[in-house]
Amino acid sequence: MKKVKFSTLGCKVNQYETEAMAELFVKNGYEITEDYNCDVFVLNTCTVTNLSDRKSRQQISKIRSENSDAIIAVVGCYSQVSPDEIENIEGVNVILGTKYRKEIVELCELAKSSNKIINKVENIGKNREFEELTINTEHSMTRAYIKIQEGCSQFCSYCIIPYARGPIRSRNIRDIVLEAKRLADNGFKEIVLTGIHVASYGKDLENDDIGLIDVIEDIGQIDKIKRIRLSSLEPRIVDKQFLDRLSKVEQFCDHFHLSLQSGSDSILQSMNRKYDTNLYEKTINLIRKYYPNAAITTDIIVGFPGETDEDFEKTLDFVDKIQFSKIHVFKYSNRKGTVASKMKNQVSGVVKKERSKLLIEKSKYYTDKFLDNMLNEPIKVLFESKNDDGYIKGYTTNYIRVKREYNPNLSNKIIDVVCNRRENEELVCE
Repeated sequence: MKKVKFSTLGCKVNQYETEAMAELFVKNGYEITEDYNCDVFVLNTCTVTNLSDRKSRQQISKIRSENSDAIIAVVGCYSQVSPDEIENIEGVNVILGTKYRKEIVELCELAKSSNKIINKVENIGKNREFEELTINTEHSMTRAYIKIQEGCSQFCSYCIIPYARGPIRSRNIRDIVLEAKRLADNGFKEIVLTGIHVASYGKDLENDDIGLIDVIEDIGQIDKIKRIRLSSLEPRIVDKQFLDRLSKVEQFCDHFHLSLQSGSDSILQSMNRKYDTNLYEKTINLIRKYYPNAAITTDIIVGFPGETDEDFEKTLDFVDKIQFSKIHVFKYSNRKGTVASKMKNQVSGVVKKERSKLLIEKSKYYTDKFLDNMLNEPIKVLFESKNDDGYIKGYTTNYIRVKREYNPNLSNKIIDVVCNRRENEELVCE
């Protein structure tokens, strides 16, 4: 049997798309392997930072050094933005961007039989169709991801993703619900709705009345689904009307990831973000009225062009005000082709590194505080199946990692527990 190996860089959307492509290979008689001794190697790339591009190139070099005969297919955002750069890397056989992934098996076999490089990357700037890549089974039988939309039309000044993914394309709500039902019938208890810009769902559809909340409510009607999560949200759509409806969906998990990016309004404006800190703070306060124990996580970029010491201090002060349960800290990465790449007053690497260190330290303080507040309180945990050093692990509704002594009978079950201690970012229950 022919074998295919996958390597995935980047976001949850990439992970979903890799799972979908894996199913296509299996349907065509391939076996999924973790071994570099494979017939086909598929690298699903990310291009959000320069480091992401470098990791992709390193992966290609590694597989070619390990296996000179494998067909190497490079797909995803890096390929979409820099197809010629990929084609110039020795050993690449198939180049796909963020379109035509459904043809990947056929294209890999064509590259093998023709002994030619297949480059099927095209401009997606005017693409208006959602490419259906569905999943029926996943490696984990606890949590399943469903991609509900593609693309982004926000054009934040630092971000390459709108060029890599194209404009907003929302998936038909009927197809989303059908996939959720299939996954539920296969034993999944938790659904995570993901996409490139989930908050924009429905804005491109002819029926302007359909939005993200409608998707959540419809999936909430599926009896076997016990939990519904969102990968991310936009402050502007989280208003009282949205939360009134959301709070009535019992399966919805109280974890809200709202990217902040900066606590300085002048920097937010330079970033072309569509909110200010006042709106952001009001949104968080409103969420906490509905969900008192909600985990509020975020992304923050340090060292954006023109970010002064005063701007960074404003970010630190705003973090103190909001008290995020987790901050993902990114040092600004200059992406060619973006508006920010041409901005003056680029911040030095030394300053970026120092600001990143300070913000990570502050994030850890509030993460520890958030976790400690959950000790000795009753919480519900959906346990996964894996035996990890004698422990079984799972997540609370507000996305806290919990572990207890391994018991296979707890797998894929929601259990009431009380945790009495913390180990780093995990809570431990007896």
